[in-house]
Amino acid sequence: MITRRQLIRTMLMVTAFVTTSLGRLDRNVSLVWSKTGKRILEKGTLMDSLMHANPANLDTSSLETTPIEEFDVMGETTYSVDLQKWRLRIDGAVQNPAEFTYEEILALPVLELNALLICPGFFAYNGKWKGFSVAKLLEEVGVGREATRVKFTGSRGFQRKSRRFELDEVMSGQLFLAYGVNDITLPERHGFPLRLVAEGHKGRRWVKYVDTITVVA
Repeated sequence: MITRRQLIRTMLMVTAFVTTSLGRLDRNVSLVWSKTGKRILEKGTLMDSLMHANPANLDTSSLETTPIEEFDVMGETTYSVDLQKWRLRIDGAVQNPAEFTYEEILALPVLELNALLICPGFFAYNGKWKGFSVAKLLEEVGVGREATRVKFTGSRGFQRKSRRFELDEVMSGQLFLAYGVNDITLPERHGFPLRLVAEGHKGRRWVKYVDTITVVA
């Protein structure tokens, strides 16, 4: 039979072990939660520790910007465009379908923010993205009452790649299109001339080489 003294001794040993183990936890896996229910990532968090995380559950406001040299890539990396002919097309359930040249895109009000891109099992990096609000652009062309989603389409080699998002999410400003990252023009391998920055979504939804926005009923 276990005596009370033995039980207390065992509990103390377990407590000491747990305390020591917690003290040894690397800061990169510390679990601190914000009022929004998201895990707060501390300054200095290693990107490799986030490769299997869900970005929707992370508060990245304290993360440093990852140097562009450390950005990895998946999918298409070579896609050349003639900017004299290239256009960003907005069509679908809108009142005034429109096309914008690259120069016109650069003249739009600028958005710049850090956003974490995670490609599950492969890499993660936190870039400082520069671009413009899709919501503002859609407000300009007029979204039809029947609209429910927004589809972003870009090149993927010989194919086309599209991803759909709820209209409410797009109009909330959570998604935007970037033409720059880390204070430089968006490199070709990362989606030049335009890449969708879908904060809170995994990398497969960050469409590269975007040239069409379609509002879907």
